[in-house]
Amino acid sequence: MGLSIGLVGLPNVGKSTTFNALTKAQNAEAANYPFCTIEPNKAVVPVPDPRLGELAKIVKPERIQYSTLDFVDIAGLVKGASKGEGLGNKFLSNIRETEVILQIVRCFHDDNIVHTEGSIDPLRDVEIIETELILADVEVLQNRADRLRKQAKSDKNAQALMEFADTLAEFLGDGNLARNFDQFDSDMFRELNKDLRLLTSKEIMYGANVDEDGLLEDNEYVIALSNHAKENNCEIIKLCAKVEEELIGLEEDEAAEFLRELGVEESGLAQIIRKGFDKLGLMSYFTAGVKEVRAWTIRKNTTAPKAAAVIHNDFEKGFIRAEVIAYDDYIACGGENKAKEAGKMRLEGKEYIVHDGDIMHFRFNL
Repeated sequence: MGLSIGLVGLPNVGKSTTFNALTKAQNAEAANYPFCTIEPNKAVVPVPDPRLGELAKIVKPERIQYSTLDFVDIAGLVKGASKGEGLGNKFLSNIRETEVILQIVRCFHDDNIVHTEGSIDPLRDVEIIETELILADVEVLQNRADRLRKQAKSDKNAQALMEFADTLAEFLGDGNLARNFDQFDSDMFRELNKDLRLLTSKEIMYGANVDEDGLLEDNEYVIALSNHAKENNCEIIKLCAKVEEELIGLEEDEAAEFLRELGVEESGLAQIIRKGFDKLGLMSYFTAGVKEVRAWTIRKNTTAPKAAAVIHNDFEKGFIRAEVIAYDDYIACGGENKAKEAGKMRLEGKEYIVHDGDIMHFRFNL
């Protein structure tokens, strides 16, 4: 769907290890889910969804197809990136094309892994990255305000946008993120941001990279980062990049047992993928047949015809109705036929808003 999550982070914080785990670069063929690297800095990963496995137990399909999510490994960040230092311009242009930022932050001490800043301080690391994003946004806003200033003499809308851009630039100049601006949800902000795609307007998730001990109990670094995330209404996910690499290639049962031994129910990467999917405003509906059980990715609040178009555009053009069974009803009844017999299948029209997990079959005519 053209939506992606960008991985950012300072050197030696575990970003590359995390991305390698996402791409399943090692032992990929033995992996439980087939990860696919499309280009050196992009990976398409399946979204873990146990509901598909439960559907497959009933339907016994030839294959299972998961929803997928794009991750982009964004490199080149150093202090001064907003001024073009290092690969700063490439870094900033790449991140502007993503919808969600996943910032990997080092939250463990290890004398064998040197930190480029000389010490472990997650809040300082976050500030370095976000300062560069803020500075880049301020420059973009000031350039837009200057152009609007010229138009403002004869255009009242340009005058209002110019004043709004100046106010927002001042807010950012105080070290704030655009997503925390009190008029973030206003029409004026949306109009200004539709082509600027301000870096600090994006959803942010923090990946707190800890050692194995840190998986069981939050250390001081994780606590500090958690407080910062809460203050900025951001998601934080704890992971151990080293453990995530060790999980690569393990069978599903082996991986689950390994995590249980560590006292963990779900891997950090699985949480990142699942929560990232939600942050992008996405959800899945299902089709279930003997050839495949499949999750189809749509935006939340999508109508039935638009959902049908994800399978094929003709399904939307000739849409008649959708046959819908809620996931819980499908499982409780033991399949489509029994759900129909129990009166759990509904016929829905063009105005129906698809629910997450709906099992759907579309009727159409061309």
